[in-house]
Amino acid sequence: MKKGKKILAIIMTTVISLAALTGCKKSPVISETGQTTKESAETKNSGQKEVTINFWHHYSAQSAENATLETVLIPKFEEENPGIKVNPVSHEWADLHEKILISAKSNTLPDVARLDSAWIPEFQKMGILVPLDEEMSDYSSVADGLLESAMATATIGGHAYGLALNTNTKILFYNTEAFRKAGLDAPGTMEDFMNTIKTLSGTNENGQTVWGYNEPALAGWNLCPFIWSFGGELTNPEQTKANGYINSDKTVAAIQMLADLYKAGAITGWNSGDIPMTDGFGTGRYMMMLEGPWKIAELAGAYPDMEYGTVDMPAGDGGSHSVLGGEDIAMFNSANKEAAWKFMQFMTDEYAQIAMAKCGQIPVNKKALENDMVKQADFAPFLEAIKNAKSRPTVASWSEIDNELSVTVTAVMNGEKTAKEAMDELAVKVDALLAAE
Repeated sequence: MKKGKKILAIIMTTVISLAALTGCKKSPVISETGQTTKESAETKNSGQKEVTINFWHHYSAQSAENATLETVLIPKFEEENPGIKVNPVSHEWADLHEKILISAKSNTLPDVARLDSAWIPEFQKMGILVPLDEEMSDYSSVADGLLESAMATATIGGHAYGLALNTNTKILFYNTEAFRKAGLDAPGTMEDFMNTIKTLSGTNENGQTVWGYNEPALAGWNLCPFIWSFGGELTNPEQTKANGYINSDKTVAAIQMLADLYKAGAITGWNSGDIPMTDGFGTGRYMMMLEGPWKIAELAGAYPDMEYGTVDMPAGDGGSHSVLGGEDIAMFNSANKEAAWKFMQFMTDEYAQIAMAKCGQIPVNKKALENDMVKQADFAPFLEAIKNAKSRPTVASWSEIDNELSVTVTAVMNGEKTAKEAMDELAVKVDALLAAE
């Protein structure tokens, strides 16, 4: 016991001596992530404890978006919010999804994250997201400043589990030289679209097969614009029932149109061995494609001399509706909610949205969308389309539904079933998935 007391006395003396040696120097503050940060004067004087929030995202580590986040946005946020530090962590897209699933089990989730909008329903069902409209008193005023269409991606059961952060959709790209030679205008209706595809399909002067339209897959991202524009739906508005919607006459008609065009050799793209979309379009083998703003950069890099035009999704009985993509920013239940909410508001305000727009991200902030730079950006042709674009069902079973949809429509394309037979069978499967929500 005496020996233990003596050691304790030595340790106490050493600590006191070290404290005296440091004099008036500020002591470092160790953040929750193990990083050492300096305590701000404002925080020290107010006696407020400094908070570090962890922000997980999937901006590529070497991208302009990540550089803007780390060198422009976070420093500005921290300057405007003394006492709050942001620790950004970049993950690959697929890795982020898996990391969140693993962290949810070990209670090591970040405070806030940039999520693919398709992940929101899954994480909401797990009970790890904060219902912002219930817990944030000023939620409505923040949400009112953002695009309603984009905000729908984070709305589940009438509650909001995130804020739209950036958005995208698809519009029709067409080969202007081919259209000019054929004396065609860009299609404005579904009837024009179908006729144009047939007219431009066949063989070129080199004897090569050419197709009027390319579609790289048969999932919801690819099929929904046709279904909605035909006037069809996947589910009822409450997203609780598929029968009578996913197998309605108008939904079936959209699938049948694609099947007929495929049978006629006028569309292709989803089969193994087909020419990749960018190469096929850039070399004049595909005359039209429905794609997002990223395709502009791809074509500029790979086929800089390619002449093409763009137009919104051709309108059918249901109007012109493309599919909404993009990311949301969401808060986890384990978060420092006050600090996380401030950061979420900052990332969706006009300043941050314009900064990210300079990197090619389409804003969701209404004021940012009125900015002259935004209106003149490469993605400007998409700005009108996002107003009428629609979100895929925000249900936890969407990935399973999406897979079933793809398998079903593939069978129709291959002539194994009629569109009506296949979609009737699909309705039963989807209803079972929705009932298990």
